[in-house]
Amino acid sequence: MNIALWIAQGLLALGFVYSGWMKVQVEKAKASWPWAREIPKGLVVAIGLAELLGAVGVIAPLASGIAPALTPIAAFALAAVVLLGALFHVSRREYKDIGINIVFLALALIVAFGRI
Repeated sequence: MNIALWIAQGLLALGFVYSGWMKVQVEKAKASWPWAREIPKGLVVAIGLAELLGAVGVIAPLASGIAPALTPIAAFALAAVVLLGALFHVSRREYKDIGINIVFLALALIVAFGRI
């Protein structure tokens, strides 16, 4: 089970490093995602920073042994970010974009509950 959780944590972290990095570089986000052109630049950057911090949070505490209780907290926080993103896409009727949200929500919840 531990190996499966580490794989899930790695996939979760990689996905959020990619997504967060794209959002921090707002012009790349605007080129890739139409919604990024329609909300304030500061909000896009803030979401990206939260995702980058969450990616670090699902790996570093447990891997280092320093405050490992932060790992499930980070996973729950990323689950909240993904859920809010999915609701945002629903409000914009961007149903095709929700699939990836569901995958990352599942990964985040698996890590969160698996590491409690």
